[in-house]
Amino acid sequence: MARLPDTEGSGEIADRVRARRGGGLHPLDRMLLHSPPVADGWNSLLGAVRERMSLPADLRELVILRIAVLNRAPYEWQAHEPDARRAGLGDRELAEVRKDKPEFEGRTARVVAYADAMTREVRVPDALFDALRADFDETELVELTATVAVYNMVSRFLVALEVRSAP
Repeated sequence: MARLPDTEGSGEIADRVRARRGGGLHPLDRMLLHSPPVADGWNSLLGAVRERMSLPADLRELVILRIAVLNRAPYEWQAHEPDARRAGLGDRELAEVRKDKPEFEGRTARVVAYADAMTREVRVPDALFDALRADFDETELVELTATVAVYNMVSRFLVALEVRSAP
């Protein structure tokens, strides 16, 4: 059970959240709607990260799942595993990303290392960032960084308030 009760989700902001979600509210949304201004800003930010960036979907979802593992956020994993599979990640990648030290290669390995550094240490080693410059342009680097930052925010919100996914 979550630490706070669900909200009903009424009003203009709840309607905007529903529109982005395809008609319904998730338990996360019902918790956010305790503060409509927070829910509104969150909805805009997550809409941009999820729907309007050029970062490839498979990398975005891999990063999100990695953060779910690192921050022990099962709601986040459960919410994004289907998206990850639709983006092309298979059983091998999903099993690997759950490991303490995943063994990916090339760009994927650097992306996971970046998510790990930002999540665990906050500070990213110069060598890792410089290596990512060969993989991504400046827009993509900003989008990758924003994705890691935003989903750390999401997972920490979920974990702190003990938000559980719907049965």
